[in-house]
Amino acid sequence: MAVPVDATSRPRPAVTEATHAGAVRASADALAARAARAGLEARVPTCPRWRVANLVAHQGMVHRWAASNLRQDGERIPSMSEILRVVPPAELLDWFSAGVEELLSALTTADADVRAMVFLRDAPAPRAFWARRQAHETTVHATDALAAVLDRPPRADEVDVDPLLALDGVDELLAGFVTRGRSRFCEVAAPVRLAVVPDDAPAPDDDGPLAWVLDVTEDAITTRRTTPDDARAAADAVFRGTPAQLYLGLWNRGDEVVEEGERGLLPAWAQSVRISWS
Repeated sequence: MAVPVDATSRPRPAVTEATHAGAVRASADALAARAARAGLEARVPTCPRWRVANLVAHQGMVHRWAASNLRQDGERIPSMSEILRVVPPAELLDWFSAGVEELLSALTTADADVRAMVFLRDAPAPRAFWARRQAHETTVHATDALAAVLDRPPRADEVDVDPLLALDGVDELLAGFVTRGRSRFCEVAAPVRLAVVPDDAPAPDDDGPLAWVLDVTEDAITTRRTTPDDARAAADAVFRGTPAQLYLGLWNRGDEVVEEGERGLLPAWAQSVRISWS
């Protein structure tokens, strides 16, 4: 089977740990403010089985789990249902904020070469991995909180996400998540070569704008980072949009991605590429 991230790929977007930590802080603050505005019993349109209380408890749980992984202390983290039973609703947002501080402290104090667990393909070193993973985890769930306020999925222009950070989040999904094992997308789409091409995107390095090519077989997805022109020339179908549109759409939080080609892959992506807690 081919390696999940092609060895000829360009490097991942060069977003610093400090930028990722800043995104954790900003997105956590936005999530808490939006949760308070929507109310804990409001439904979350982008997570149909959840109320806002579930969203807050889940994200607070994940922050504590990530911090424990960095500290390597084996702390037992309660499940979302346990948290909702034990933490009174009036205290849930304060409990959430305490978890943010715990995570940011762990990111600050962990050694640069800490040998903590990582779980994605093409992962950076553990401390950088956890800063990146929690930046996108929190940014995506802050978008869910905005959906609860709006009572609908937000448009990309309503979500304040830096374009380079959005490209980084697309890269984490395409090179890290969907290349793990056999994706359900393989069952419904293979064989196909799919390009993901940002519109009006900043260049993440000296080699210019970035795009991705996904080779989808019945057994696996292999991702290669390349240029937009190369991606289009190689592809059977193209997903395109601004960095924010791709970020929301490919993480199944928006519907502004445009497909070029005749394969009809967007519905298949939405139905089969689902990242969930396990």
